[in-house]
Amino acid sequence: MRESNQSMISDFTLMGLFNHSGTHLVLFSLVAIIFTIGLLGNAVLLFLIHTDSRLHTPMYFLLSQLSLLDVGFPLVTIPKMAADFLQGEGSISFGGCAAQMFFLMLMGISEGVLLSLMSYDRYVAVCHPLHYPVLMRRQVCLLMVGTSWLSGVLVASIQTAITLHFPYCASHTVDHFFCELPALLKLSCAGTSTYELSLSISGVLILLLPLSLITTSYSHVLRTVLHMHSAEARHKAFTTCSSHITVVGLFYGAAMFMYMVPGTYHSPQQDNVVSLFYSLVTPTLNPLIYSLRNRDVRMALVKVLGRTDFRSEMTCWRILHCSRDPPLQLRPVSFAVHVVQGVL
Repeated sequence: MRESNQSMISDFTLMGLFNHSGTHLVLFSLVAIIFTIGLLGNAVLLFLIHTDSRLHTPMYFLLSQLSLLDVGFPLVTIPKMAADFLQGEGSISFGGCAAQMFFLMLMGISEGVLLSLMSYDRYVAVCHPLHYPVLMRRQVCLLMVGTSWLSGVLVASIQTAITLHFPYCASHTVDHFFCELPALLKLSCAGTSTYELSLSISGVLILLLPLSLITTSYSHVLRTVLHMHSAEARHKAFTTCSSHITVVGLFYGAAMFMYMVPGTYHSPQQDNVVSLFYSLVTPTLNPLIYSLRNRDVRMALVKVLGRTDFRSEMTCWRILHCSRDPPLQLRPVSFAVHVVQGVL
């Protein structure tokens, strides 16, 4: 009990990613830029899905949840890492460490389940298009989203509680830039081999069950697409599904390395790189992948930009029209184009 109480009141020290050398300053600036791009990209995607009626479909509703998770992932880790780097210290309280671990695990499990359910959505859309409005009605979509979030909460609560139950009476220096479960277990002064084995087994189940659903769904999708007679329909199906498969590969590749490969087979430096990849790079790439390869998202963005340009020109026209000085006339053709864009 004394060891447990000691671990409850002690702080941890995060090693961080960078020192203050010239090269690391450049890398830190690059991470800050990627972090900003990721937040803006996911925020824009959420805004477009919310405002454009053409994106009010089950697929984009699920995609909005993915963007929401991709906003949360870097917010849990990168601001703390940046603050530690700028202040020259890496201390984190026991409660802060617990919160980091809980929310990262919550979002990681939720995203894994959500990606598998998104593959089911594509399966229904391609293989059973006539039944799509019934099989993917609003209640089913809400159930899917609720399942992904609740599964994340359940697994994160159990794993965090068990991990923090161990006594941490030796070194409190975490060889990582945030509190991640495998890095924290290395600091325990109690035997964790049994728990690490159960963690690996549960990690295999948690990762392989959604992957099996994804593989099954896309095997049926591929077979259906290959039998399509319309080249345009094949192209649209391949474009939509390939975007999702790319996101799945990025997410599950990093997760399998961290949680299915035993810790003895990878170094702390490799853990840092992989963790940075799935907590920052992948959430940044997801909105770019979906926006660049998806015509509906591109059209929604063009529509929003067209409205903004139209409103700015209307404001300029009103200012010039009300001015007593001889105004510069707007070009009729350009103004007409903006009017049409505003209506569309």
